[in-house]
Amino acid sequence: MNSFPHLLAPLDLGFVTLKNRVLMGSMHTNLEETGDWGRVNAFYARRAEGGVGLMVTGGIAPNREGAVFPGAAGLFKDRDIVNHRGMTDAVHAAGGRIAMQILHAGRYAYGPDCVAPSALKSPISPFAPTAIDATGIEKQIADFVTSAVRAREAGYDGVEIMGSEGYFINEFLVARTNRRDDEWGGDYANRMRLPVEIVSRVREAVGPDFIIIYRLSMIDLVPDGSTFDEVVALAKAVEAAGATIINTGIGWHEARVPTIATSVPRAAFTWVTKKLMGHVGIPVITSNRINRPEVAEAVLAEGCADMVSMARPLLADPDFVVKSATGRAHLIAPCIACNQACLDHTFAGKLTSCLVNPRACHETQIPEGHAATVKTVAVVGAGPAGVAVAVTAAERGHKVTVFEKDARVGGQINYAKMVPGKEEFHGFVEWMEASLAAAGVDLRLNTAAKADDLSGFDEVIIASGVAPRAAGIPGEDLPHVLTYAQVLSGAPVGDRVAVIGAGGIGFDVSEYLVTDRDGPESIADWKANWGVGDPAETRGGLDPRGPHPHAPARQVVMLQRKAEKLGRRLGKTTGWIHRAQLDLMKVDMQGGVSYERITPEGLVVRRGEDGTEELIPADNVVICAGQNSVRDLADALAARGQSCHIIGGADVAAELDAKRAIDQGVRLAATL
Repeated sequence: MNSFPHLLAPLDLGFVTLKNRVLMGSMHTNLEETGDWGRVNAFYARRAEGGVGLMVTGGIAPNREGAVFPGAAGLFKDRDIVNHRGMTDAVHAAGGRIAMQILHAGRYAYGPDCVAPSALKSPISPFAPTAIDATGIEKQIADFVTSAVRAREAGYDGVEIMGSEGYFINEFLVARTNRRDDEWGGDYANRMRLPVEIVSRVREAVGPDFIIIYRLSMIDLVPDGSTFDEVVALAKAVEAAGATIINTGIGWHEARVPTIATSVPRAAFTWVTKKLMGHVGIPVITSNRINRPEVAEAVLAEGCADMVSMARPLLADPDFVVKSATGRAHLIAPCIACNQACLDHTFAGKLTSCLVNPRACHETQIPEGHAATVKTVAVVGAGPAGVAVAVTAAERGHKVTVFEKDARVGGQINYAKMVPGKEEFHGFVEWMEASLAAAGVDLRLNTAAKADDLSGFDEVIIASGVAPRAAGIPGEDLPHVLTYAQVLSGAPVGDRVAVIGAGGIGFDVSEYLVTDRDGPESIADWKANWGVGDPAETRGGLDPRGPHPHAPARQVVMLQRKAEKLGRRLGKTTGWIHRAQLDLMKVDMQGGVSYERITPEGLVVRRGEDGTEELIPADNVVICAGQNSVRDLADALAARGQSCHIIGGADVAAELDAKRAIDQGVRLAATL
């Protein structure tokens, strides 16, 4: 029985039929920039094998000035076409279809040669753009056309013209960034002329039997953005100009509203796409935070769109579609929208991957397949590292036994899943459980392994994790002092709380303490919290009242020793979200303090070398001062002369680094 009839239904585009309604949305992985086209081919072919209906590449620049950074990928030379042809051949051989995204970064281009409709520097780039003249605009249009023609020569099934997210085309559409008074500026008919000209001329150049997707910003989430009437006018115009499909873009990169982080509710923006349905006759794709087949099926069944775009879920599991179609949806590796190995890597110039699937973009470095020799493997600990190594080893044919002292798998993830906005981690733990069972791992819960239990195995792997570290503050043993583990396990907490430590755990605990709700935040409450409105009522879709969150559940002071902005070392693409959320919830964030002692009345601190003491009144003091590795068993084995592998937190205690832990586990198992 087909559990997802809408999702798995074919889509007839007239000259070609897509086998299902899943688009793998564009992701810039930095793979093309490595110059290793074997890796590029393997990445896309693996997702084609997984059954996705249509893929879109990361952004490919139409010219040097439009590249997202100097040296970014483009189709500038004959050799580029040959390289891309190898990739499209691999995709087609695997049964897939692929479109190339043409992305002109405009004023977001990270280089001194960037151009834009007006000389207005973006708030997220140090480079001021040059205002392009009419001749320059004609050159840009011609370069889009040339790029599309070269894409067809390279074997692509189509192109996606990137018209959203605040890039070059999007910058022409709104008066916020287009201050021109010529035929490319002024009223909306002039401002939307650029995308219409690009689509029209591309269609003329590539012919009728080539997919043209136009990525349209349906809610800008910036002041003075587009209205919904303008969105509809543009959609109709690009349809008339020859677009095959309209894809949804959500928010500019400079917007101060999160759009794809884990705290954003699932399918939070599908209502925006639904508003466009019926205004155009070509298929419409919806996007953002659609990460499960059940979610995608509901979105399509409710008439929000004709297709769904899922990007990072296909990083997490290239077999998303085939598992959905064969009754194995429970085994889909979940995209938890953490950004840690994907967007954080991309914006730092690193190769993209995935926290839950380290093979993503490393398909040729961490190959799949059975081991030459079957071994017996003991794994101590069923946290992220232990589960990763156990499942990967078992899938390679080894006989694996996992010893876990607790009654459940997941380790520190069981704390993370209690944090508001991290509800996706519940599914992460469920997937760990399902994966262990499907791989045939012998899981022994409530079993604290001892050295004698491990004597008969060919390989022993210690993944025993971490324990909260004491802060070394006088008074830390008082009854109202709690660890983060106790708080996130449900210990009662008073109305006034001092949180010691402002790393990722300190921020998570503080958010837990100020938020009073069970389960994920509703889309309506989330929109109110961040000030998201309706573009039919307010330009750009920003509520004129601004953010209006619920009242904080507690009064929280979060402190750190470093005399720097709290949260400075959080994730590159999510740190600002955590800081902004705690600001909205009136958390008092203080840096540059020394902890003198804890008293029954609260926490006594001192500021500066000659500062006076100050009491921060608190009903509870929560210690978020890091972790220590739990490696007693590894030490006991070493004392007996028995070798073992040590991975995850047991190897290095650094925050709750599931990305490193899982990567270590998968890579180790691939060598056994």
